[in-house]
Amino acid sequence: MTLTLDAWTSRAAQLQIEGRAWIDGAFTHAADASTFPCTSPIDGRTLAHVARCQAVDVEHAVSSARQCFESGAWANLEPRARKHVLLRWAELVREHSEELALLETLDTGKPITDTTGVDIPSAAYCISWFAEAIDKVQGEVAPTSRQLLGLVTREPLGVVAAVVPWNFPALIAIWKCAPALACGNSVVLKPSEKSPLSALRLAQLAHEAGLPPGALNVVPGFGDTGQALASHVDVDCIAFTGSTAVGRKIAGYAAQSNLKRVWLELGGKSPQLVLPDCPDLDYAAQTVARAVFYNTGQMCTAGSRLLVHRDIKRDFIERVLVAAQAYSPANPLSPETRMGCLIDQSQVERVIGYVDEGRKHARLLAGGRRMLAESGGQYIEPTVFDCAHDDMPLVREEIFGPVLSILEFHDLDDAIAVANRSPYGLAAAVWSADLSTAHQTARRLRAGTVWVNCYEETDDMNFPFGGFKESGNGRDNSLHALEKYTELKSTIVKL
Repeated sequence: MTLTLDAWTSRAAQLQIEGRAWIDGAFTHAADASTFPCTSPIDGRTLAHVARCQAVDVEHAVSSARQCFESGAWANLEPRARKHVLLRWAELVREHSEELALLETLDTGKPITDTTGVDIPSAAYCISWFAEAIDKVQGEVAPTSRQLLGLVTREPLGVVAAVVPWNFPALIAIWKCAPALACGNSVVLKPSEKSPLSALRLAQLAHEAGLPPGALNVVPGFGDTGQALASHVDVDCIAFTGSTAVGRKIAGYAAQSNLKRVWLELGGKSPQLVLPDCPDLDYAAQTVARAVFYNTGQMCTAGSRLLVHRDIKRDFIERVLVAAQAYSPANPLSPETRMGCLIDQSQVERVIGYVDEGRKHARLLAGGRRMLAESGGQYIEPTVFDCAHDDMPLVREEIFGPVLSILEFHDLDDAIAVANRSPYGLAAAVWSADLSTAHQTARRLRAGTVWVNCYEETDDMNFPFGGFKESGNGRDNSLHALEKYTELKSTIVKL
């Protein structure tokens, strides 16, 4: 049953929201009782006052995680037992999916159709996927002398810190927590101060599913909270998703403390190359628009650079502009809305700053204005620029908003060079009816994921996700993610 705007609004008014930290299997206030207001970008209203965790609270959470790990309450459970708990957690996430989706929409401004149809179902699927992998990943018997028996096994790291962003709060938190927990680690999760609510509820559901106290802790807070985790000498690994600038700081804090393992999933400025033999211009235009305007462009994989061949440029741009009209911002609680709002006022100002600068050096084809200001929310219309060259900030820098920059090319080699002429290398796409051309282009694009004649089409869990260059290191999802949260051990026995 699809709920109406009035029905979702009514449910939102009745929603009970928890803002305390989750440490050692229970909700708790910050040690100094400090809080910060969590406001909705939909209309600016305060949703909850959330515990502002600082170094002393991080110490409490890490200590709880370490005690849980050393006791073996989670790490030493038989694989089937851990699998059972995680599967029950996934089941509870599905049972409470509407509540979690509503929390996510209120907290981030995502359309309710996205949180009910993508974010929360994908989070539950991720948990169950890694749960099913627990008892199927095996070690090795190494080939060696007949007088020796060589075993190669994987063991959990210990305490894993996860610092996650505000654009997909629940899903990216689960991308970190599910594989880390599946391996037997204890986790301390720091959600963004801009979107902390779903993480707290997910931790409570994990406890109800049977996760022992200390196995999963959630410490809301600001940058100092993340710094305390990255610097803590009793944290064995930190997994971070966010901006490249903050990722550099995380790596530095880790290096200055105990050289903990650091995994970084960072920014992107993903190119979409549309060749003159594109097999379906209408479908491609709709997909190009969705790739940059979905989630209001607040995606590290946003296809924000469009490189289109000059022979089809005018025709293709017209189709993209038509497709962009479907993303006019509106109330995220309406099931008709395809594009909601940006996360907060500072993000609106950041995007408008790029737009204003872009007007000086490129031709504005659509958008560029703030919308629905009378609502108190953070809305901006989809924006499209035609750019003469690629050395302007509009084309080079990650905007994290609904802004598409279009560049013309006439030679494929030049287009690939422009696509790769970026410090980022997270994702890319190529549109061509020629299979050889598509494959050759995909091989030459320096990106962790390349889509051919599509964008964001994937079964997330079966493909490793991450980037080249300054888009980070390591991979989320797939069995490769388990490598991030385990240590290899060689055991040699003389017979």
